[in-house]
Amino acid sequence: MFFVYNKDKIISVAIALSTVIVLFLLATTFKQNSLSNTVETSSNPTKMLPVYSVDTEENKIALTINCAWNADDVDLILETLSKNDVKATFFMVGDWASKFPDAVKKISESGNEIANHSESHAHVNNLNYEKNVEEITKCSDRIKSLTGNPTTLYRGPYGEYNDTVVKAAEDNNHIMIQWNIDSLDYKGLTGEQMWERIEPKLEKGSIILMHNGTENTALSLDMIIKNIKEKGYEPVTVSELIYKENYTIDNNGIQHKN
Repeated sequence: MFFVYNKDKIISVAIALSTVIVLFLLATTFKQNSLSNTVETSSNPTKMLPVYSVDTEENKIALTINCAWNADDVDLILETLSKNDVKATFFMVGDWASKFPDAVKKISESGNEIANHSESHAHVNNLNYEKNVEEITKCSDRIKSLTGNPTTLYRGPYGEYNDTVVKAAEDNNHIMIQWNIDSLDYKGLTGEQMWERIEPKLEKGSIILMHNGTENTALSLDMIIKNIKEKGYEPVTVSELIYKENYTIDNNGIQHKN
């Protein structure tokens, strides 16, 4: 009887100990998995971003004009820029440059900056790395054939980008440029409506998005430039505004000098 009692007790203790050991192992495994997941998350690379605006003490902003449609208003835009002693950055689609080579040459010869807006205005987020490289290099080569200079700045069509797009640009010696102020001129806004959008967001280092081939951009540009200057800002090209080396881009897309 004594033997049976002790045997039962030993079995109970063994079961209890086994349960404790199993629970301990499960807890340890869970902790290790949790730590492993935490380390993996923290070691993931930060999403690559283009430049939306620039951290600068100078009262400078950049006017950028996307060229993807017609070229009917290019002469008026250039005349207005010249009259106001201002240079802008024209982001050109390669197909557009092919259709309007004289406009490309006029923009270049007037001292304004020409930048890359892809070869075909495709949805670049849907393209692999090689196709993105092709979109950038073909456009740059086309513009170089017309102006003698390759492009060094890139803006994705539709404002699209992901890590693949940004890496394709950087690997091919292009700094990717976005904007922090959208005039929405392509929606047919009047000059006054555009200015209502621009004025509240205008600050040092701002990059403004506009387009040629719209209903009111060329007609409103003189007023918008004058208003920008009255606010104490100097419109310059993107290359004059941004840092070309030794910089970082924060999570808001603001470029900072290191």
